[in-house]
Amino acid sequence: MYFLRNIFRLWWLILLLITITLLPATLIHANDANAVIITHATNNSTTHTKSAMRAIFGMRVRQWSDGKPIKVFVLPDSALLHKQFCKQKLNVFPYQLRRIWNRLVYTGTGHAPIEVADEQEMARQIAQTPGAIGYIHLYEADHGYNAITME
Repeated sequence: MYFLRNIFRLWWLILLLITITLLPATLIHANDANAVIITHATNNSTTHTKSAMRAIFGMRVRQWSDGKPIKVFVLPDSALLHKQFCKQKLNVFPYQLRRIWNRLVYTGTGHAPIEVADEQEMARQIAQTPGAIGYIHLYEADHGYNAITME
């Protein structure tokens, strides 16, 4: 009887460990959504390559093709959407972008993007700032910004 009770406890412990191990992966996939790159409504450019987006978010390209300055908006490094955006759209890790931005700031050769607290603020800032670019989860037409597609 003692042997069966220990087997039963061991079985429950294994089941609990499996559940704890798989739960975070399930939650991450449930929240997995593609980021949509958006720009101010006056920006006529709607299609860019991945390398062009890397250059813009890496702060190497500072002007749009029409000469307007680019204002880059990003979420905090710890935000799930920021991590997904970096990995899915730019094929870089967030820490790699942060290193690039830090190098620009510390050497005095450039500046870091403007960090906003959340997606609502991101959408509001991009709609209000000519030349702005950023990313959100869901694109809604007629909100003062345009979606960018990547080739």
